[in-house]
Amino acid sequence: MPKKAVIVISSHVARGSVGNRAAVFALETLGFPVWAIPTITLPWHPGHSPSTRVVASDNEFSSFLNDIQNSPWIDEVGAILSGYLANPKQVKAVANLVSNIKAKNQDCAYLCDPVIGDLGGLYIPQETAAAIRDKLIPLCDITTPNRFELGWLLDQETPQTIEQTIDFANQLKSEKVITTSCPTENSNETGNLFCNSSKIILAKHAKFNDPPNGPGDLTAAIYLGHLLSKIPDEENLNITTSSVFEILQNATKRSSDELALESDAQSIVKPDTRISLTDLS
Repeated sequence: MPKKAVIVISSHVARGSVGNRAAVFALETLGFPVWAIPTITLPWHPGHSPSTRVVASDNEFSSFLNDIQNSPWIDEVGAILSGYLANPKQVKAVANLVSNIKAKNQDCAYLCDPVIGDLGGLYIPQETAAAIRDKLIPLCDITTPNRFELGWLLDQETPQTIEQTIDFANQLKSEKVITTSCPTENSNETGNLFCNSSKIILAKHAKFNDPPNGPGDLTAAIYLGHLLSKIPDEENLNITTSSVFEILQNATKRSSDELALESDAQSIVKPDTRISLTDLS
């Protein structure tokens, strides 16, 4: 049987491997057809320098998503992944798309990567972040916030300990929560914390100094791909974290300011590195 398609809704950059560029590459490398929908088009990641922003009008974006959900090929779709969204109207359109597709296909998985900010604070308007919190998080089956985003979504400060991160993750309205950049007992380490109703698992690894952008986008896409391939949660967390760690490690060795996914595709499929897991259930 052919693999189900994944709708990926996020930012697009001409140069680099973030947003849709990272997610689409990862999912296609894992063998999944992708329906890619850009929310904003940029020459490069805005962390490098200011640049031109191209955003479709609200009506155009809504009509585009309406065409997608009413297309004659919608039965090909097995999952939806949303990332960076440019404004509240885009959030509303994505919520409508997800609701309508899931109403027709209850098995369609929805992963919301709430790309709203980092330890420096929000990097999108608060109104847009609040719309993601209120309209998309309640719809998603999986969410992959970093620890700043986890705290913000609950109107809390950023969690500073593993115990606090677990407590916050259990409060989110999502079946599965993977918190990236989770704190550990070792200040030189970080990790991905998986929480659902029965399991709490930490995949930790050494921190990188000033890593390239994109590991969050990559984590969400790789995890979703393995989920669709029926890989169990614990093994999925291990493989996903190992893949992203290996790709970051390779980028660091090259002194690159971007992830080189075209060179590291094998790390997405079968990483040589394996991260150790700790069961905290």
